[in-house]
Amino acid sequence: MTLSLLLSTINTIAQEDVKNRILFIFDASKSMSVKWNSKSKFDISKDMLTKMLDSIQEIKNLEIGLRIYGHLKEYPPQDCNDSRLEVDFLPAKISTRQIKAKLNMIKPRGTTPIGMSLEEGIKDFPDNNARNIVVIITDGEEECDMDPCAVSRLYQRKGIILKPFIIGVGPNAKWKESLDCVGKFLNAEKEEQFTDILNIVISNVLHNSSIQVNLLDEKNEPNETNINLTFYNEFTNMVEYNYVHTMNQYGHPDTMIIDPIISYKLVANTIPPTTLENINIKPGKHTIIPLKTPQGELKIEIDSKKDYKYIIKEAGTENIVHVETINKVQKYIAGKYDIEVLTLPRKKFYNVEIKQSSTTKYIIPSPSNVNIMLPSKGYGGLYLRDGDYLEEIYTFNGDKLTHKLNLLPGNYKIVFRDRYAKKYNFTSERNFNVKSRKTKNIKL
Repeated sequence: MTLSLLLSTINTIAQEDVKNRILFIFDASKSMSVKWNSKSKFDISKDMLTKMLDSIQEIKNLEIGLRIYGHLKEYPPQDCNDSRLEVDFLPAKISTRQIKAKLNMIKPRGTTPIGMSLEEGIKDFPDNNARNIVVIITDGEEECDMDPCAVSRLYQRKGIILKPFIIGVGPNAKWKESLDCVGKFLNAEKEEQFTDILNIVISNVLHNSSIQVNLLDEKNEPNETNINLTFYNEFTNMVEYNYVHTMNQYGHPDTMIIDPIISYKLVANTIPPTTLENINIKPGKHTIIPLKTPQGELKIEIDSKKDYKYIIKEAGTENIVHVETINKVQKYIAGKYDIEVLTLPRKKFYNVEIKQSSTTKYIIPSPSNVNIMLPSKGYGGLYLRDGDYLEEIYTFNGDKLTHKLNLLPGNYKIVFRDRYAKKYNFTSERNFNVKSRKTKNIKL
């Protein structure tokens, strides 16, 4: 597909409301004068960029600027400050004429200060109230004492620029590694690839894209919905979009608009969260993203005025998935869990299976009000009796006489010793049982 044909098919809806700025950082270092196929690298790059500018100059809400490096000072000696903004940001139709004229005036002669040019180029943008895009056209790796990858990371995290594009001119697999971390690296190893690569870059720049996230149940049907979806920039780990998933009027997952320049990590904020990484969106295309999120419901019921909490963990682990309040229906990803209800004593359920589109329910007997009145301040504890096994569930710390507790039905034992008693045989014990919804006074 020719560049003109590609651009004639551009859906400009995404550009009607959003300003786009493109800064071309153009390599005019001495190595660009080397012949590459039909002409020098410099002349081929200049010709291709000129044709591309002619094709996009009528696009609305598009501003273009040009920074050039390696064109001011002869190499050697090396001058790592050899970089200058030659055409400031102007509407595409105006800047195209100025950029073409400037490119015709310069000759490749200097060194390759990519990091410095990128940092200064980012400062060329007047503000970050637009899609600020950097396109670097170069044939070499950094030759000065600056890390272009660190520069790119910093300003992407600040939200000043989107992920840059780097167009590598000529066959050189080695320096791809040094520039791949700067942004999206596209290598034109042959002259005829240059146009295709410019097509890709401009398509990314000028298109927003539509996506459809299919939240799949256990039968791989897209029936799950009403889940908050967070799209993270995979490079900066910053949040780019938050959408609450919904179904459209036809019962299909709704279409969302998303910027194709960025690679994403998608987190469906289910319990526990479900994650999909390395999502790349094709510009101008509708992309369907499948994500398996089968859910079922859990409800823990207690007839009590107290809002007890429960902890839910992955079955057989100490990995806490969620903390929830009783008497509330909550959805979880289908699977097996361990549940610990923070009553006194704690009620535990192991290997609880939550199934797709069904409700798992547990009813816990109502607790009772139990007042334990000690003869003096002292130490010891309250134990739950399970046959001959004792589990301490409450401790006396020698600080008060009366302990008001809400206890589940069960059999209990008090073990107590006055804090001033100096012999173990002054320890006393008392067994008692508790029934549901009763008030009980225990005087030791």
